[in-house]
Amino acid sequence: MANRPDFIIIGAAKCATTTLYAQLAAQPGIFMTDPKEPCFFSDDDRYAQGIEGYWDLYKGAQPGELRGEASTRYSYLPSHPQTVERMVQHLPPASSSEQPGLKLIYVMRHPMDRLVSDYIHEWTERTITVELDEAIAQQTPLIDYGRYHYQLQPYFEAYGQANVLPVFFDRLITDSQAELERVCKFIGYDSAAQNTRPQWVEALSKQNVSKERLQKAPLRDAIVNAPLLASLRRVLVPQWVRDRVKSRYRMEERPSPNPENAAHLTALFDEDLAQLGKLLGVELTCENFKAVTRARALDWVTQTKGEDGAESRTSTVLTV
Repeated sequence: MANRPDFIIIGAAKCATTTLYAQLAAQPGIFMTDPKEPCFFSDDDRYAQGIEGYWDLYKGAQPGELRGEASTRYSYLPSHPQTVERMVQHLPPASSSEQPGLKLIYVMRHPMDRLVSDYIHEWTERTITVELDEAIAQQTPLIDYGRYHYQLQPYFEAYGQANVLPVFFDRLITDSQAELERVCKFIGYDSAAQNTRPQWVEALSKQNVSKERLQKAPLRDAIVNAPLLASLRRVLVPQWVRDRVKSRYRMEERPSPNPENAAHLTALFDEDLAQLGKLLGVELTCENFKAVTRARALDWVTQTKGEDGAESRTSTVLTV
């Protein structure tokens, strides 16, 4: 079927997936869906609308273009438990090594940083209204969405590790061009056919930054988004006044969990990272996460099998 994705960014939330989506969309020969996050396979209401609507998202792709989307809810276990089952039903694994299959990209960040950014995002959406430590006690998804091995395991079982590319936030930010080329090679980007190599667009580097988000406020948003009022505001209201008003709706200081919660979270994340590290051939903990993942491009070294019985690749670095 022509109108189907060649690759999907499946998460993790608040790990620069929006930035990667924008960078891929900027490359000739790559088509990304609008909206960025269809969430078709994860959200019950969207899935109930039928697969044809999902295929329609790719109608705008030109012949020969690689097609992709980026829905972070696809790695939202346990709150969205049917995602992988639905995906396999409509996007089955390749039946042979010669047939290209669906490629999956998973971006990971220090799990504590991811949790705090996710908290800030939900605070701005007003889905969380309590302080961070209380949210940690009440909102287990904040923790679960940062347990990367736990989220990836169903994809390994369904598609095999060879079809899942691990990408790390810190390396994506510090070695952006090389990581973009690495991602493009993984999804089958043909530089010769496009007559150009993928190029990181610096102007698109900062997308969906948590600290810049404003908390939702219906009346304020209606005023801000009204074209005529927006023009008058820029003329009549000094910038310093507008900045002060914005500060009331922005989390100016990034919160941190209290020592007890920090120790508890570190223990939970370290247990998951130990399993992830075994697959990557490195020792991985909260303490060394940034240094290890920034140092070089990591890939799976441990073989697992997908539904087709094919073993995964075993190299530690996917070269470009």
